[in-house]
Amino acid sequence: MQNHLTNISNQLTLAIHSTDNTFGFAYRKKSNLETDNLFIKKFDKDLCNNLIVDFNEFIPKENIERVNKISVSIGPGNFNASRLVVVLARTISQQINCPIESFSSFELMSKRIALKNNIYKNNNSFWIYKKLKRKGFIAGKYEVCISEKENKKLVLKETVIPKVVQELDNKQLNFPANYDDKEDLKELLNLSNKNLRISNFNSWEKVLPLYPISPIN
Repeated sequence: MQNHLTNISNQLTLAIHSTDNTFGFAYRKKSNLETDNLFIKKFDKDLCNNLIVDFNEFIPKENIERVNKISVSIGPGNFNASRLVVVLARTISQQINCPIESFSSFELMSKRIALKNNIYKNNNSFWIYKKLKRKGFIAGKYEVCISEKENKKLVLKETVIPKVVQELDNKQLNFPANYDDKEDLKELLNLSNKNLRISNFNSWEKVLPLYPISPIN
């Protein structure tokens, strides 16, 4: 398929996301937020097969051919779901020959957390963490920036990719991870549309799930 030759006015951005207990899909026509179409569902017993079934029902073949950019979350989240949504996104990207971008699930919630806690007023940095069942935390670091190119719009940069740490530094700002399926899917679309000029059609090869811990932890 020569998807990148599709009429620009009809092109879609596709987002694929998963958390600890849900997965979701979304697409947007160009950069028009009013065209957002979202699907969110809790995991079931046969996620592997039902993920494909639900995806095919969500977006028909004729719309798949209109996709010119894919955005996928790579975790941290449910180990199995992270692997499956990344495989799905990579497969679609390869088959329809369109670029794909990946973002950690913590990066998707970082702007929401910054706004809620008024961190942007001080242009500060902070950590997002998730406590592990056994010992330690998964934590990523985010820097608050103001984009001069986008009318001083708030921008968050992931300066430390989520990783395992034994202790949190109490001298720095720390906030617990707070998944929000709807808002995180929309942020996936926002981030992907912001970088729409990136056209690496082999980018699927570099997109891998984020596994800070083993699947048994």
